[in-house]
Amino acid sequence: MPARVQGAVSVGGREAGEGVRVCDPGQGDRAFDGGLQREEAAPRGQAKADRIAKYGAMRFKEYAAQWKAGQRDLGPASSVHLESLLNIHLLPLLGSRRMNTFDHKVVEGFLQVLERNGIGLAAQANCFDKLKAILLDANRLGLFDDNPVAGIKPPQYDPRRVVIPSPEQLGQIRTAGDDSFLLVADLMSGCGMRNGEAFAVNVNNIVADDVYRITEQVNRTTCQYERLKHRKVGEYRDVPLPARVRQSIEWYADKHGTVDGYLLRHPGDPARTFPHYHIANQWQRIKKAGETEIPDGMVVYGLRHFFASNCLTHGIPITDVAEWMGHKTIEITFKIYRHLMPGSISKAAKILNHNLTA
Repeated sequence: MPARVQGAVSVGGREAGEGVRVCDPGQGDRAFDGGLQREEAAPRGQAKADRIAKYGAMRFKEYAAQWKAGQRDLGPASSVHLESLLNIHLLPLLGSRRMNTFDHKVVEGFLQVLERNGIGLAAQANCFDKLKAILLDANRLGLFDDNPVAGIKPPQYDPRRVVIPSPEQLGQIRTAGDDSFLLVADLMSGCGMRNGEAFAVNVNNIVADDVYRITEQVNRTTCQYERLKHRKVGEYRDVPLPARVRQSIEWYADKHGTVDGYLLRHPGDPARTFPHYHIANQWQRIKKAGETEIPDGMVVYGLRHFFASNCLTHGIPITDVAEWMGHKTIEITFKIYRHLMPGSISKAAKILNHNLTA
């Protein structure tokens, strides 16, 4: 606070003692700093205004294209999936809309249109995730006064309970096709591999008698060996290798040979990777023949579900199962397979009671 000068110092014809305020010596510095801050803020404010003017008037289609170009971490299959969501669902409904006109009402209206059009919940959830990512990117540029996706309830996709074969059914299924089908069935049910990972099986990845190292997969889109899902190039997963699966690998290699260690190659051209449709076509023929006991609703991926079931029902920690299966988070593993986990509350009650009553 400015100091009052006591005494007979005259200021502007009046004595300072009459209540005249004299400037604090530091006040000039503060005034200078404030002016400097305003000068620095002015270019920043202008830059923000320029961004809003440029991107706010931009159509969603153009903005989404620029955003998509920055998604450098996407693999080929993920890029194709994103392109499909944009072209089929988002752009037809939102493509011509100016970016500065988005608010929560627009987003909610988009979701309601998807519902009225009978779009599945899984597709609705994926569409919302992508729209949310694009609008949050625009929000960081300052295009909106209020976040347009704040408070929006996303579509709730709850996948159906997985269908898993019994050990007896698995025994029939694995031998119902050709040699490649048997090998893939053993890799998926015994090591928890995804389809594409099984198609890339390599004898050189047996790193111990009971450990297989999953390093790559055959990409469905490019038909080339690619990095693993949710992994960077060079990353891998070490998974348990049951004796029967190791024997199947060795048996297949001895019978059919390998190409650079790879067991499964294109039936018509060993220089090419193993095609996804080869197993899918066999699966359809096996089901159509009706000679093999297959639980209702089971798909080929049920072989991988068998691996999770076998682990969890025998008390193997879900954290280990999530890692072996390559799930992005343990929440995914829990959501899909929680019903397979042994009832822990009753078990805990009995264990706790043992010492309480000792």
